[in-house]
Amino acid sequence: MERRHFLRSLGLLSAFPVVPAATIANTGSSTSANTVMGKVSAQGKGIGNVVISDGFNVTKTDATGKYSLIVHDQAQFVFISLPSGYAIPNEKGVARFYEQLKRGAAGQVVDFPLTKLSVNDEKHAFIVWGDTQILDKDDASKLKTTAAPDTRDLVKELGNVPIHGIGCGDLVFDHFELFPDYKEAVAITGIPFFQVIGNHDINYEARSDEQSADTFHQHFGPAYYSFNRGKIHYVVLDNVFYIGAHRYIGYLHENQLAWLVKDLQTVPAGSTIVVSLHIPLDDAMKGGRKNGKEAGTSNRDILFSLLKPYKVHFMTGHTHYNVNWVEGNMMEHNHGTVCGAWWSGPICGDGTPCGYGVYEVNGEEIKWYYKSTGFPKSKQHIIFKKGEVSARPDAVVANFLPYNSTDKFC
Repeated sequence: MERRHFLRSLGLLSAFPVVPAATIANTGSSTSANTVMGKVSAQGKGIGNVVISDGFNVTKTDATGKYSLIVHDQAQFVFISLPSGYAIPNEKGVARFYEQLKRGAAGQVVDFPLTKLSVNDEKHAFIVWGDTQILDKDDASKLKTTAAPDTRDLVKELGNVPIHGIGCGDLVFDHFELFPDYKEAVAITGIPFFQVIGNHDINYEARSDEQSADTFHQHFGPAYYSFNRGKIHYVVLDNVFYIGAHRYIGYLHENQLAWLVKDLQTVPAGSTIVVSLHIPLDDAMKGGRKNGKEAGTSNRDILFSLLKPYKVHFMTGHTHYNVNWVEGNMMEHNHGTVCGAWWSGPICGDGTPCGYGVYEVNGEEIKWYYKSTGFPKSKQHIIFKKGEVSARPDAVVANFLPYNSTDKFC
């Protein structure tokens, strides 16, 4: 849908045992003789039992904080699954938990110096930006002068707790020269942000899916990884699979799933996991169709089976709707957009104001609400007067925003 016609058409002006420290058994073809080694430390003291990966293989640091990892032939990065209790390393707000591997460099050394937090992070918060989706400099300016300052002010309201952000994909609208503007917006918020790759963050001129994320990698590092905060294990996945000719599907490729199996072996069964992806998992959810195409993830059942031993919250975007589903131990939070009607109007596809998700964590308890940009966080509904919704011209329409863990969703 052309974004400038959006308002008119609407009728409104996401049990594996804990493994001991040592390399987790490799699967697949890791034929490279190259290794990467280094140390994880804080204030000069090594930190043991920290997970390190190249996106294929996984290992843990020993008691002195040292690690050594055989590098897979296809690996591009080495990254740390940041441990709880430490600050998130970042460059002007963009999380920097990785280093690029040097092709053919034997014995590459990559250290990960960390800073211990001054407060306990079992109580923390995170903010989810769905679809910032900036198309041009005007959109970028709006992001930096509306949503970013609004988020900064909300962060102040949340008080003295560790807070991080998750950019849930479609950071830009196909224009990669705007990634620096997105980074500037992140810097304004005052908190570190992790990034998810979206379908508008891939290169549609690429020869294959493997090359489609090259520009994203240059700016933000790996497209799948994990980190920890308090008692929560966070996982970021890439479910945008490029199939050529400017087309994509929601799909999780095998390398990523194989890595996830190893990553989850470091997480005790029964733990709470927050999984962030761009495309929703359930294509049957209300709002799950976009432009006549299914918006779900085709091999989601495999993901569900891997996550069965855990309590899981999925964070997704893509649909421009606020929609949630709960089934057993899993819940998906599909977010409305920061960009509203693609920066041409202040509402999302379901009539929700432009805004973002706010999640407050205490131990393993997670509560949430949707924060509408420019409104106080207490505003959790919108009333449209008779005649304001063309689809129901004789009705008063109420739109209630997703709020709290005890709400009932439809």
